[in-house]
Amino acid sequence: MKEILLVEDDVAFSEMLKQFLKRHKYVVEVSYNIKNALQQLEKKNYDLVFTDLRLPDGDGIALLKQIKGSKHATPVVLMTSYAEVSTAVQAMKQGAFDYISKPFNPSEVLEVISNALEEKAGDVANHQEKEQKEEQQEKESSKTDSGFVKGISSSSKVLDEYICLVAPINMSVLITGESGTGKEVVAKTIHLKSPRHNKPFIAVDCGAIPREIASSEFFGHKKGSFTGANEDKIGHFESANGGTLFLDEVGNLTYENQIQLLRALQERRIKPVGSSKEIKVDIRLITATNEDLLLAVEKGDFREDLYHRLNEFSIKVPNLKDRKDDLILYADFFLNKTNQQLNKSVIGFSKKVLTIFQNYQWPGNLRELSNVIKRATLLTKSEIIDVDVLPSELTKVKENTISSNKFSTKENEKVLIISALEEAGNNKTQAAKLLNITRKTLYNKMKEYDLN
Repeated sequence: MKEILLVEDDVAFSEMLKQFLKRHKYVVEVSYNIKNALQQLEKKNYDLVFTDLRLPDGDGIALLKQIKGSKHATPVVLMTSYAEVSTAVQAMKQGAFDYISKPFNPSEVLEVISNALEEKAGDVANHQEKEQKEEQQEKESSKTDSGFVKGISSSSKVLDEYICLVAPINMSVLITGESGTGKEVVAKTIHLKSPRHNKPFIAVDCGAIPREIASSEFFGHKKGSFTGANEDKIGHFESANGGTLFLDEVGNLTYENQIQLLRALQERRIKPVGSSKEIKVDIRLITATNEDLLLAVEKGDFREDLYHRLNEFSIKVPNLKDRKDDLILYADFFLNKTNQQLNKSVIGFSKKVLTIFQNYQWPGNLRELSNVIKRATLLTKSEIIDVDVLPSELTKVKENTISSNKFSTKENEKVLIISALEEAGNNKTQAAKLLNITRKTLYNKMKEYDLN
């Protein structure tokens, strides 16, 4: 029989929960504070710790940290009456298996416990060891980390699948997508997952290179080869030798530069300006554009042979408005990044802010989200980002957007819930996470639509 340590200072509630769990064949011991809980954990290895967030001598997250720092890999589930998203996020960051908000229904409790206990002690230990290794790898590779966030939306899963598929193969990749969608991040992720990951990744903004010096920028030059060439210069092709050359906004290249690029790709040799010696280069080329290159080909603005050379494999990066399921993941990622940059410790977002985020269209995509969070983090004086620190363009559209989406949301809600349940194999906890709602809300919605 599985043994559970229940940490709850409400005597009546803890006794009721204990009896309920005992009826379902669990052995339950109760502790009323952190100090006593730690003493009991020293004496015995429990299969699960089920703890309240608010305790007389501290909080459940403090207890969670101590358990995670111990030699015993015990899953921890937190109970809270304070169902703020930020609290849940902080708990999950610290290693909580799951959280559950009061009041909760019996089936919800049993499902959470069952999911936690499915991980055997050995599996949990392996999981912790893996997490420690990943954390160490993250520290070691922090300078080369692409910042890629794996999403849970269907479009993000396809994107990740394509990245993993093409990364090991030495094909040229054309990345398309709107401005701000993270095309360079995708390019660098492909590089880091490729056999060239230990070699240079050189990113070039083609729109920022003046036409007159493009040849010098790409292929380098010799001292004295033209006015202003006061010393030898290594071009981007040579700098990327052995690694990956990423050309952003490749559609901005002039026709003349396109010819030079095509020749370099065909021959895999370059000649610096003013030099008679050719240099052999081994690069993988990844390009990106927010333009329709096929249309440019039809108009005669972009060479068709170069287009096919660049487009051995294409990847479309979706807009942020088309991957709303991932929005909280990205928001949390940018918040962590901003906290490090600004030396702050903001832990999350209010529910009102998350509602505004979900209903805003994000025309600037991930770049706009990153900027909004950086500004809000700088301005906020509390641990939670609230509406008062958001830019006016987000708060102005809140009411109109919510009211205009009300009916369409209602019409599609049942279909979304059924789809999430199917994808999660009828696991309510996973389905709720996919839908970005609490389990309690999911149960209420299922009851409303008679989905039980």
